[in-house]
This record gives sequence, structure tokens and C-alpha cells, in this order.
Amino acid sequence: MAVSQVTLPRARISRKSGHLLPIISGLAVAACAVALVAYLLWPTWRTQNPGGPLRLPVSIGGTLFNVPTAAVRMKIQRQSGPQERVDLDFAYPSLAPPAPKHITAEMVENAMPPIDRIFLSIAAHHDALSPEERVRTIYPRYLADTATTVENGLTMRAFRQGTPYSGEDLFSTHDAGFDARCTRDASTPGMCLSERRIGGADLTFRFPRGWLVQWRAVAAAMERLVVQLHGAS
Repeated sequence: MAVSQVTLPRARISRKSGHLLPIISGLAVAACAVALVAYLLWPTWRTQNPGGPLRLPVSIGGTLFNVPTAAVRMKIQRQSGPQERVDLDFAYPSLAPPAPKHITAEMVENAMPPIDRIFLSIAAHHDALSPEERVRTIYPRYLADTATTVENGLTMRAFRQGTPYSGEDLFSTHDAGFDARCTRDASTPGMCLSERRIGGADLTFRFPRGWLVQWRAVAAAMERLVVQLHGAS
């Protein structure tokens, strides 16, 4: 009798824990989604010394970029010279450094603010596989067989379930050299990632999936940013 009195409460606790696990997992996923949008839209460092330079010459992977000071998202990256990585954002479609937004956690939770900017990370690649090679040799291993035409000259192929890119889609076009890997719209808007390599650095552009309806304008905006930061490539 003494043994049964001890093991019965433990069994009940185990069953309750089993019911709570899916709820806890769901809350964790939702929190991560909100955190992602909050990170993208949160007003990071924007102050600038009135006497400071408007642009910073930055060397990333041995490649020189002329970066607008006001577009740098993190204060620690506001310096000229060699750097491993720089994170920037630009208002779309003007491509000017965006004005700071005063966004609170309550605003993000109650009404998701629209994303009105292109995010750009420039990082040294250290001879890793290039974005072009990844699109040509890695992604096809995980893509579904069928492709769908979604916009003028733009096709979509879904990544298969159970692959490293499950839940994402690959958008591409043959005539303009545009490729974007995008998450799907859910509790937060889907985001797209488009990459290119310049010298010793990889440029990673991020923008809302909803902008694909005007993908040619987005592709042209990314090209203008490349010219502004590095010159014609």
C-alpha cells in the first residue's frame, strides 16, 4: 500500500506534464516569431555625432564598402576600417537610412507594425560556399519537383517537409538572376532572404515576402544599394 500511495501522484504529475508540453512548445514558437519582428523593427542605435562623417569606409573580407553612418543598426559597428560584419537597414523605396521608430513590446504584440525597409548584412565569407553555388547545387536536393509561376517571370518551388528548409519556398527567375528563399506568412509576415557575393564579402538582403508582387522593383533596389555601397559590380 505504501508503494502505491507514492507512485500514484507521480503518475498524475507525469500525465499533466505530457499535456503541458504542446502548449509550452506553441508559446515558445509564438514568442520567437514576435521576437524576430521586434528585432527587425526595434529602434536600434540611430544617434549620430553632428560633426561625424556621413559615410564610413569599411573593409569586410578585404572588400571596401562606403557605408552610410545613419544606416548602421548597432553602435559597436559604427567605425571605419576592417570589420567582420556590418548590419544596415534602408527605407523602401527611397533607400535612405530610415528615421527611428518608437516601437514598444505592447505594439508588437497587439498590432504587428508593417515592415517598410530592406535589411542588409555584409559579412566576410572566408571562402564558404557562394550564394550562387548554394542555389545551384544545395537547394535542388531539398526542393519539391513541381514549380509554380506566381508573378511575371517569377517561379516558386516549395522545400520538402523534413528538410533543413522545411516551411520555406524558393522564388527564382532565369532572365533577371533573382533568387529569394522565403518563409511563409503565419502569425508574423513571411520574410525573404536574397544573397550575393562581392569580393571577400557576402551581402544578405532581407525583405517582406509580400513585396514579391513587385519583385522587379525590389531587385532593382538591391542593385542600387550595391552601387551605392560598393560601386558597379
